[in-house]
Amino acid sequence: MTVVTELHEAHGATFEERGGRRIVREYGRPERTHRAVRNGAGVIEMGYGVVVVEGDDRIAFVDDTVSNRVPRADGEGVYALLLDPQGRIETDLYVYNAGERLLCFTPPARAGPLAEEWSEKVFIQDVEITEASSEFAVFGVHGPQSTEKVASVLNGAGAPEPELSFVRGSMGDEGVTVIAGDGLAGEEGYEVVCTADAAERVFETLLMFGLNAVPFGYATWETLTAEAGTPLFDTELQGRIPNVLGLRNALDFEKGCYVGQEVVSKVENRGQPSQRLVGLRIETGGEADPDAGAAAVPPAETPVFDGNERVGAVTRAVTSPSLETPIALALVDFDLDATSLSIRDDADVAAERIALPFVEGSAASARLPTYAAD
Repeated sequence: MTVVTELHEAHGATFEERGGRRIVREYGRPERTHRAVRNGAGVIEMGYGVVVVEGDDRIAFVDDTVSNRVPRADGEGVYALLLDPQGRIETDLYVYNAGERLLCFTPPARAGPLAEEWSEKVFIQDVEITEASSEFAVFGVHGPQSTEKVASVLNGAGAPEPELSFVRGSMGDEGVTVIAGDGLAGEEGYEVVCTADAAERVFETLLMFGLNAVPFGYATWETLTAEAGTPLFDTELQGRIPNVLGLRNALDFEKGCYVGQEVVSKVENRGQPSQRLVGLRIETGGEADPDAGAAAVPPAETPVFDGNERVGAVTRAVTSPSLETPIALALVDFDLDATSLSIRDDADVAAERIALPFVEGSAASARLPTYAAD
């Protein structure tokens, strides 16, 4: 469930289920909302799962299992992956050092299994692991004016920097933690964390006080992140080797052993994974309009061809409100040079390979694909 369902409904929200959690799909006219976020600031309730790790050995325990180095200092965070023995992504997560505990933000369906898996691995360490998704609310604030928006309502602290660092303060009478975002929407951004019982007042503050901000849902989040070239867990990350996705910000190749590291390191040392993540601008067959664009959006797994040779498949496609045309992320053969491609569902549709991101905003996504061989 969302934490502030009644407030979302008051703003005209429609909902959907994702990872066993009810989240906001949209508030109506998501394309217009998309442009409002690109030009100002917007607020979304994020559907994270939350795992809390406490105890004297908490940092060492989590550090031994994830792909990046867990921060030792209070107020710092890191983006990391949990890999299976074959080096494939089981989940991605953000790990924040909150003093006496670590807070781990996961995709909504992964918090429970992760807490259970970690609990089974505790032997003699001083570690306590709790799935605590219902205890917190997390609101994302994104857009070129998000810094001004946060500064206009945050008391007791300034907007944090650099990315994934955080500060503690208040909004109105409610205590909050504000995290500097990593640009997933292609814009400046922050995440505001509070307890569930404070969520209504914090959400109202973010929307109604200080600089203006619009509410938005996951329909707009999907178009923003696609334009930014950001791979997401459900569509690009799950079950894939991180090198294929160019997901270098999630990996520390010099840290100690973690599950799947050997496979990932072998791909890194060879310098060339089997595929790479690219952007495709899809031909609509005429002047772009909402109906034509929607009809041309291919489903995931639609094959990508170079002439008569299959070279990959679409992972996610949307109609871009900024470009007013369908766009897609696709995994294609790593050494593919061709830029004029086609996608084949019921019929061939021309597609132009273009550099990511599709749209340059006020920030670059930290997950923008980067490959060692380049």
